[in-house]
Amino acid sequence: MTQTKYVFDLSEGDMSMKPLLGGKGAGIAEMKRIGVPVPDAFTVTTQACVAAMNNGGEWPEGLADQVEAGLKRLEERTGKVLGSPTNPLLVSVRSGAVMSMPGMMDTILNLGISDQSVAAVASLAGNERFAWDCYRRFIQMYGEVVEGIESHVYEDALTGLKESRGVESDTDLTAEDLKELVDTFKQLSNEALGGDWTSDPHEQLMRAVNAVFRSWLNPRAEVYRRANHISRDLGTAVNVQQMVFGNRGDTSATGVCFSRNPATGGKELYGEFLVNAQGEDVVAGIRTPRPLAEMEEVLPQAFHELLDTMSTLELHNKDMQDMEFTIEDSKLYMLQTRNGKRTAAAAVKTAVDMVAEGLITKEEAILRIEPAQLDALLHPGIDPKNTAKPITKGLPASPGAAVGGLSFSADDAAAKGGRGEPVILCRFETTPDDIHGVMVSQGVLTAHGGMTSHAAVVARGMGITCVAGAKGIKIDLVAKTLTIGDVVYKEGDVITLNGSTGEVFAGALELVPPSINEDFQQVVGWADEIRRLGVRANAENFEDATKARELGAEGIGLCRTEHMFMVADRLPAVRRMILSGSDEERAGVLAEILPMQQADFEEIFTAMKGLPVTVRLLDPPLHEFLPNLVEQSLLVQKLELTGAPAAEIERESALLGQVKRLHEQNPMLGTRGCRLGLLWPGIPEMQTRAIIRAALAVLAREGETVGVEIMVPLVALKAELTNQRDIVERTVEEEFAAAGRRLDYTVGTMIELPRAAVVADQIAEVADFFSFGTNDLTQTTIGISRDDAEQGFLQSYVDREIMERNPFESIDVDGVGGMVALGVKNGRTTKPGLKTGVCGEHGGDPDSIEFFHKTGLDYVSCSPFRVPIARLAAARAQLLYG
Repeated sequence: MTQTKYVFDLSEGDMSMKPLLGGKGAGIAEMKRIGVPVPDAFTVTTQACVAAMNNGGEWPEGLADQVEAGLKRLEERTGKVLGSPTNPLLVSVRSGAVMSMPGMMDTILNLGISDQSVAAVASLAGNERFAWDCYRRFIQMYGEVVEGIESHVYEDALTGLKESRGVESDTDLTAEDLKELVDTFKQLSNEALGGDWTSDPHEQLMRAVNAVFRSWLNPRAEVYRRANHISRDLGTAVNVQQMVFGNRGDTSATGVCFSRNPATGGKELYGEFLVNAQGEDVVAGIRTPRPLAEMEEVLPQAFHELLDTMSTLELHNKDMQDMEFTIEDSKLYMLQTRNGKRTAAAAVKTAVDMVAEGLITKEEAILRIEPAQLDALLHPGIDPKNTAKPITKGLPASPGAAVGGLSFSADDAAAKGGRGEPVILCRFETTPDDIHGVMVSQGVLTAHGGMTSHAAVVARGMGITCVAGAKGIKIDLVAKTLTIGDVVYKEGDVITLNGSTGEVFAGALELVPPSINEDFQQVVGWADEIRRLGVRANAENFEDATKARELGAEGIGLCRTEHMFMVADRLPAVRRMILSGSDEERAGVLAEILPMQQADFEEIFTAMKGLPVTVRLLDPPLHEFLPNLVEQSLLVQKLELTGAPAAEIERESALLGQVKRLHEQNPMLGTRGCRLGLLWPGIPEMQTRAIIRAALAVLAREGETVGVEIMVPLVALKAELTNQRDIVERTVEEEFAAAGRRLDYTVGTMIELPRAAVVADQIAEVADFFSFGTNDLTQTTIGISRDDAEQGFLQSYVDREIMERNPFESIDVDGVGGMVALGVKNGRTTKPGLKTGVCGEHGGDPDSIEFFHKTGLDYVSCSPFRVPIARLAAARAQLLYG
């Protein structure tokens, strides 16, 4: 039987092999293929990782032999030997997932240096300090990543040595200092492990590869994958690459650069570097690096070679590139290139500019922008009229504005952010292990690190505001304080970040709505040319309707009327209607409510004139308009015990009696929706009158009105919709007769119960349209209460991958999606042209929109600020699936 090939030499790969070689492995192979200087390497495939993961960590048969063979070929090509005391090969061992996951997995540098080879490294480099610097770095990285030794074990020893020598920077330590540090590190490692660790570089290599495999499943990687919907089944590749050294002295350097500004999208020089350093020093924020432009002064030849290479790689990949480089003795080497993480503003500008430059088509531009990214462009910023003085300033690492209380640990930020509290995570520098706190924070503030540090890269990718490397701030993690000058800020104190300028302000500054620029309008304009799926908004007042239209909504797909009932000046009338003792009394109160409803509809219809508006008749159970049963019982008891006036006790007791009468054990499956309309037909009649009168009034005043669509909720039986439709049609005809004019209208229903989907062919006989209410359909299909599930077991289901996603955030394609598909199919069996849409929260979720497109729905409806997201997602679905 042919053995699976798990190891590929650099020359065997290219970018088409990304699923197998991972992004990094395919990227360096492609660079070598087009003539970019890359250190030699071999890659262990993602298949090997998956095979080991699925076998309890045991490597698949033949993998160890293939790794040894790959190493042997690398030694032959480089003329160096791993562990040699005369001409040693040193390698890096790096992760490389298919989807970019910056900082989430592990890296080991300088593997191959040891007591036996360190002298040769020093001799060949002509630099003893360099050799011992490499050795101490290797021990620390290997100890932390492979052996699981806590990082503070090494950091405390390094800090102690610098203090004893009276120096501030690692680079100020001498060769003798570093030699002493290596001895200390080895002793600390052995103490932590309870014995001597292996010094065999071949065994170290195998253990390092395995550690990178394990890091695919580490907690921070799991958190990142869940947040970015990356399947754990993809695995990570492992790249074993010949080391090149940026820490060989003043003619060596390391850095990170982007071919365009990842914060703004501008076509400008963007990057950072450090002289006499290794790559982890830059991305981990250990030292604050220098702007890339300054490299021209120190290493001019390498600088201009880098500029040419940046241009070559962007043109070749036709996308903004994020690159890592090392300069060893003035010679440039590229270590990585990938499509760069960028802010929403940068994604939009880059796409528009590249279309203008002829690099990509507008269709490629649409596919390049993640719909969810647009959400960040619709968030408020700091009022330009603000006159407050900043308390400090750092690097504008990720734009936007953030207001929140200070938090000094990722765990604390995760807990508070999970409760909905606005939080600013404040750290000396973030590490990949902070990801769970970063992703729920409003913003991130760090004392160290640059524009390409971990905090900056992750924040930009997630649309989170970040100010990095703020000057003059002191963080005390024990006391949980931030000191700036003479002022001490405690945990919970509110600050404001301006990620676009790097400024930090005390207190909460006033924010202003976002301004949508020409690039944004261009992209969604292209999306409108491409998409088939219509996009409407959920809105129930003039302000929301106006904003929805401004953002490109093609109508209202859900206007909830119950929210109008709950307004303070209407609630007393609604309660009197509920408490009415006779039909006549109830009709009188409904007559009072009618003009209020009509006024609401007139405002909405004016904002949406010329477009369709779907009005849902009253849906929630009536007890929602009454006091809570327990609270009302306690009030009556209190009135009785305190000797309140008899009339007051009688009034509140009557209210209590009505609350008890209407109380249900499971109100969401009780007397609501069309069931309420069947019991109290005066309600749908009053609402229909208000809708038609409003539409006619707008027509008379404006010369045009809306396309009226009246929607009956919670239908399970054809007879229910028939009954409610009869009420609507009779009432509409009365209004037309009284007004002496007519207008077009339709009557449809929400499909939010499994039975309705199953018998949709019957219901379609009396429905002009279907709108799928996927919030309730999710509850009734899966058999869960949203509030109870989200506060109880649901997150653990997602964490344990029992469910891939929260089904209320992204549609459960197989279950709830199956009901939607069945409803569409059955409904169109009766009426082939039946209009179908969705009005649940899933209407604004890009992944759900993809499903709705494939299922053949006519439109989605979502909250106003998600309308641009839905427009882009619908276009992407059209391009991907036709």
